[in-house]
Amino acid sequence: MDKTTRPLVIVGAFAASLIVGLVLMLWALGGFRHVAAPAAIGGPFQLTDQSGQAVTEKSMQGHPTLIFFGFTHCPDVCPTTLFEISEVLRVMGKDADRVNAYYISVDPERDSAAAMKDYLSSFDPRLKGLTGNPEEIAKVLSQYRVYAKKVPLKDGDYTMDHTALIYLMDRDGKFVSPFNLNRKPEEAAADLRRYL
Repeated sequence: MDKTTRPLVIVGAFAASLIVGLVLMLWALGGFRHVAAPAAIGGPFQLTDQSGQAVTEKSMQGHPTLIFFGFTHCPDVCPTTLFEISEVLRVMGKDADRVNAYYISVDPERDSAAAMKDYLSSFDPRLKGLTGNPEEIAKVLSQYRVYAKKVPLKDGDYTMDHTALIYLMDRDGKFVSPFNLNRKPEEAAADLRRYL
């Protein structure tokens, strides 16, 4: 790179980072809410929780809902995220009783209701683990635009690649935004309380 193009590259990189920063700031502050149509995320479903009870989209009505997709054999992202959700619910105290928190399986072959019950026993008791047959799970994954793919392992077993987003749904079951857990539980709890 010669001496005349180097300053142009630096200025160009700075301008690009400034534009990206402004776009992210506008998105975070809701500046695009009036421009873009609401995302078509969610829809009717019927799954079973870890106690064998049916849960549908109607179960979300009247309460804000956090939804996270994962699987019980997940080694790191899922247990970490469920722990963080549990911490937010703990900090909320009695208000957490007015929040739905769903952990929906992307691995229906292994995640029976009993497997979900055993797995979730380490987390907040208000967390509901939802599972179903492969067709029911595929329908929910499509409605929430969740990526999930089986990845074979060398020992003949498999793991799952999947979207690691937490969905915040409002009291009407409509998608609000991804829910940010990269902050203190108290801050996340205060944010969630706004939707009660």
